Amino acid sequence: MIIPVQDLCDPAFSIFHTLNEAQLRHYYEPEGGIFIAESAKVTERALDAGCVPHSMLVNNALHTEEAERVLRRIGADFDIPVYTAPENVMTKITGYHLTGGLLCAMYRPEMPSPSELLSRIQKTASSGTDPDGNGIPKKQDQENGCPDGILQRIAVLENVTNPTNAGAIIRSAAALGMDAVLFREGCADPLNRRAIRVSMGCVFQIPWTYISEYSFLKEAGFHCVATALTDHAVSLLDPSLKQHEKLAVFMGAEGNGLFPETIDFCDDTVCIPMQHGVDSLNVAAASAVMFWELGKHQENSVLW
Repeated sequence: MIIPVQDLCDPAFSIFHTLNEAQLRHYYEPEGGIFIAESAKVTERALDAGCVPHSMLVNNALHTEEAERVLRRIGADFDIPVYTAPENVMTKITGYHLTGGLLCAMYRPEMPSPSELLSRIQKTASSGTDPDGNGIPKKQDQENGCPDGILQRIAVLENVTNPTNAGAIIRSAAALGMDAVLFREGCADPLNRRAIRVSMGCVFQIPWTYISEYSFLKEAGFHCVATALTDHAVSLLDPSLKQHEKLAVFMGAEGNGLFPETIDFCDDTVCIPMQHGVDSLNVAAASAVMFWELGKHQENSVLW
């Protein structure tokens, strides 16, 4: 259903204009909420992940192939309002020039439990494919020092409250061979609009969920590694780290890092070798380094 809109005060699209992140998250409480996907690419990735659209707002001058494909797909599969507005109205709604020209409000998906998520990635590993259907070569596991099984790699975030950092970490995790991301309570919402935008929709391409404690990881056989600057930290280049079939990489907040009790919980503490007197990196940059070194490097990875 196409609905042209000219008036910013139209209550029909308050979801896009007046509601803040907290209001969106609790829009249908206790049943769940809404999140906003920006751009056709991100919306398409959300649809591929099974997310259900609620409504859409589109620049009426937007005629890209990607946007047209999303509009056809939503028109065929869902009976939702699609509001169209001129660019000046879109800019007033978002507060900035919206390059993608498309906003899609979607129902928040139900999150898997930690055990369900681990079961999913175990099944994926056992089948020899990743979530996109790409093979994980057994030979590559042997090269990584793990000849007896398929590698499993999980990122665990603690108190990462900046949605920009959360989105960047999600994107790095998806790109650099991590199987899933776990968010401890207190982290930024991965479905925050900015986090989704910075992740380029990768939040819909890698399994993730919320957790309240860590003990289940060790019960599932994961070797837990804390990233922190301590006197006992080993270098990220230590070859023993890659010997573990199951590895959980813990990363903490900008500035304060991981809680002391979390570092004590982990089996190892790891730091990135630095030069020129630099002692640390932004958590998003550090995550990319960590994931590249400890993730699963596949022979069929695409090099850009």
